[in-house]
This record gives sequence, structure tokens and C-alpha cells, in this order.
Amino acid sequence: MFELLGVSPQVLFGQLLLGLINGSFYAVLSLGLAIIFGLLNIINFAHGAQYMMGAFVAWMLLQYAGVGYWWSLLIAPLVVGATGIVIERLFLSRLQNVDHLYGLLLTFGLALIIQGVFRNEYGVSGLPYGIPRELAGGNNLGFMFLPNYRAWVVVAALAVCIVTWLVIERTRLGAYLRAATENATLVGAFGINVPMLVTLTYGFGVALAGFAGVLAAPIYAVNPNMGADLIIVVFAVVVIGGMGSILGSIVTGFALGIVEGLTKVFYPEASSTVIFVIMILVLLVKPAGLFGRAA
Repeated sequence: MFELLGVSPQVLFGQLLLGLINGSFYAVLSLGLAIIFGLLNIINFAHGAQYMMGAFVAWMLLQYAGVGYWWSLLIAPLVVGATGIVIERLFLSRLQNVDHLYGLLLTFGLALIIQGVFRNEYGVSGLPYGIPRELAGGNNLGFMFLPNYRAWVVVAALAVCIVTWLVIERTRLGAYLRAATENATLVGAFGINVPMLVTLTYGFGVALAGFAGVLAAPIYAVNPNMGADLIIVVFAVVVIGGMGSILGSIVTGFALGIVEGLTKVFYPEASSTVIFVIMILVLLVKPAGLFGRAA
């Protein structure tokens, strides 16, 4: 079969693995964007910068405090999420009654400021972050070599996405969140602190970006531009899945990562544009996205 396809199984499964890894980052990042957009109705253009901050926090914890990877998986998202809470309280909460374009412009400006600060301090050459020794090496599966850390990234991202979806769709807290997106005034009338709910939701969405940054640190060089290179693709994933759709972000993120990986095998020239071509086709057929609801 592989001879008929004109590729070796090692190349095909290797690209599928790379696609799954990329899809893992697409899914986690687009999930955070979908949560923020679903409740705040703000397109968080600072998401890529916050993803980069997660990687840098992990690097600084190791460099200056000797805190390893496993603790960074917990601490870095909390730190990045805390900065998100500050941003929401100081800036975004003041834009609730104005056009949503202002929120996009504000977060875009914040992204440029954050990237500029880190670029001025650390340059753009990239900083190494080692794979934890528990996940070093890999396994020979016969048809391909599976690095342990790559497998961990896919499993960790999938687990976080599933738990987040379950919390939002199957718990009372998730019911409050979904109700607040429909009628915040009515939810507030039941004694629920909607502004605090909004703030914590933004912080959680930002923390997901920080978590993805820690996962990415051992794979990619930690540099100020790592988020800028990824965020445009993630926005395309969110649009394809449906703006504000939690399930759409997860499914579309992983699926498009696999499509991108297969495209690199059979038509490499289109691998950098295939997601945007799919976005155009989806918008032509279903403007609300695959899992989105029409306004």
C-alpha cells in the first residue's frame, strides 16, 4: 500500500506524528481563544504572546530558580493566568460596552508590547530548554521511531482539552459560564458574581496558552517570536471550528494538524497554506464554522 502511495511508512507516520504535535498546540491554544471569545466576546490577539510567556516563565524558573519541567507545568500557567487577570481587570473590563473591535485592537497592542519587551531583553536567537530526563529517548515501533516527549505532548494536550470540555459542558460552573454568555444580567440576578466569573474565565483561557508554551519549550527554541508565528494559524483553526465553540476548537485543532502533516507528505508546497484554503472553503459553505451557530 505504501508503495502505491509512493512514500515510505517511516515518512508517512513521522509526518502524522508531527501533524498530531502541531494539532495538539492548535487545539489547546484555540480552546483558550474559544473560551475567551465565548464569554467576553473578545478576540484575544495577545494569545500568542501569552503562549510565548508560558515558555519563557518555564525557562526562567529553570534558569534562575532551578525549578524543573514538571513544576513549571503547574507554575507557569498560573503566572501567565495571573497576568491575564490583571489585563482583564485593568483594560478589558472597561471595554464591555463599546464595539468589540476595540478589544481586538487593545490585545493586539498588548501583544506587540509583550513581544517587544522580551525581544529587547533576550533577543531573537532562541533559548534552549531541555527535555525532562523522564521523557528522554523513545521507542522503536517498527514502522517508526516514537520520541517519548512527543507522545507526552499529544497525550497531555488531549487530556487538558477533554477535562476542559467536561468542566464547561457537564458541571454547574460550566452551566454558569454558558448562561452568562446568553444573559449576564439574568445570571447576576441569581446572586452570581458575573464580573468575577468573566475575569477568572479570561485568566483560565490565558493559562491554557501558558500551558501550551511550557509543552512547546523543549520542542522549539524559546524565543519572543514563537507566538507570533503560530497565532495566525490558530485563529484560522478557531474560525474553521466555529468562533466560541469548545468542541469545534478541540476537534478542528487536532484534525487540521493531521491534514497539515499529510499535506507535507503528498504536496509539501501547499503545507503552509492548506489550513487557510480549508478556512476559505468552510466560510463559503458554512460561515459560522463547522461547529458554530449562526448569529
